[in-house]
Amino acid sequence: QVQLVESGGGLVQAGGSLRLSCAASGRDFRDYGMAWFRQAPGKEHNFVAGISRSGVRTYYADSVKGRFTIYRDNGRGTISLQMNSLKPEDTAVYYCAAGFKQTPTATGSVDTWGQGTQVTVSS
Repeated sequence: QVQLVESGGGLVQAGGSLRLSCAASGRDFRDYGMAWFRQAPGKEHNFVAGISRSGVRTYYADSVKGRFTIYRDNGRGTISLQMNSLKPEDTAVYYCAAGFKQTPTATGSVDTWGQGTQVTVSS
């Protein structure tokens, strides 16, 4: 399996931007579809954005479409999530996730999770 390490979380005011990164190590990164999920306090993990193994296809939750963009660099084994126009309701722990031979869009299709990074958006 791959191992995933996130970075880039923090505190930002509403309307601001943050960029999260996730570095993968271990097995061939190109075998994995990648995604970001988030978990607000007391709630389940929710899908945020996903990207196919080649990087050609991207998927977004309705709540983040037009504000968030997911990127992938297969040469470096990384993905990132550019988050713009942040809202207080975006506050959550954000998790990088990998799915073997598929892009995970639900928790049941995730093979590996990162440790999570906190994003807090103040109003």
